Amino acid sequence: MRGTDVARRAGGVIVTVRGTRPRTVPVLARYHARLLAAARSAGNGLVCGGSDPARRNLTNPLIRALDGGSGLPRLDTSRLRATWLADCAEHLGLATFMHAAGISCSQRLGYLIAGLDPAGEAEAVRLLGAARR
Repeated sequence: MRGTDVARRAGGVIVTVRGTRPRTVPVLARYHARLLAAARSAGNGLVCGGSDPARRNLTNPLIRALDGGSGLPRLDTSRLRATWLADCAEHLGLATFMHAAGISCSQRLGYLIAGLDPAGEAEAVRLLGAARR
């Protein structure tokens, strides 16, 4: 993402994702300050590697450095996404809802939401614990 993809909006901080599945993603409140600082520093450039304008892309060297080091599993972006999804599900109380509804399979949840429209950006920010502090 580029620094210009990060914005204060809808009562929180959001990232505009471009590409084949464009969307806005609320940023969890605990990351607001760091992400906004990195976005300001990056401007139109890519957000990675901290706040030093002379920095290089640190993502690939970081992954290489952490990859398998000290017996750790390979760093994988799909695992990072799964962590984000689990954190959001916790904010939403999804496990409590599914248990109360007797739903044990996410496919059933897909059937339930198939006909529902998602809430707007401001509601997503509120529900996902991404409101400004």
